[in-house]
Amino acid sequence: MIEPELFKQLIEFRRERDWEQFHNPKDIAISLSIEASELLEWFQWKSAEEVQQRLASDKREDLEDEIADVAVYLAYLCHDLDIDLNQVIKSKMQKNAAKYPRDKVKGRNDKYDEYS
Repeated sequence: MIEPELFKQLIEFRRERDWEQFHNPKDIAISLSIEASELLEWFQWKSAEEVQQRLASDKREDLEDEIADVAVYLAYLCHDLDIDLNQVIKSKMQKNAAKYPRDKVKGRNDKYDEYS
């Protein structure tokens, strides 16, 4: 997901600032949640049309920054917990494929326990 060289730069950025001492999994997870909430604020109380207008304005950079913040904290969390993000996404996709069979759920938005 994140290019290996960019990932190395993220880790080096943190190391150069001696921030590992503050970056335990609990606090990284909290920070990830906070940044995800800031991402949600970008969309809060906006219609689909307003979102499109904001995407076409100078506000887009604010959205991109929030997405980057979420991605950075997720990268740090995976690094610190020795989790291969690509591998766990592949695993989750397999679980979702079994949980949501295409022939039963295509075009539906029901919860998985509401279809038979």
